Amino acid sequence: MANFKVGNVTHYFDKIGVAIIELTGDLSVGEKIKFERGGETLFEQNVDSIQVEHQKIESAKKGDIVGLKVDEPVKEGAEVFKVS
Repeated sequence: MANFKVGNVTHYFDKIGVAIIELTGDLSVGEKIKFERGGETLFEQNVDSIQVEHQKIESAKKGDIVGLKVDEPVKEGAEVFKVS
């Protein structure tokens, strides 16, 4: 099972459970991702919604900075991988 890095967490808003991710690859609603830090998998989840500037979008591309609702708290610097 190949994992493809799609971004890094730059900020986490704990009150609303949203991670800000700077994308290094494309990401779409419905895909499965996992969060890693220091080579250790933190958790996996499906992408239910992606937002840019508080607007919901279906997909984002490399270079975009997006907000993503996450199932668990995640620290800045965590890496985001697409799970195939």
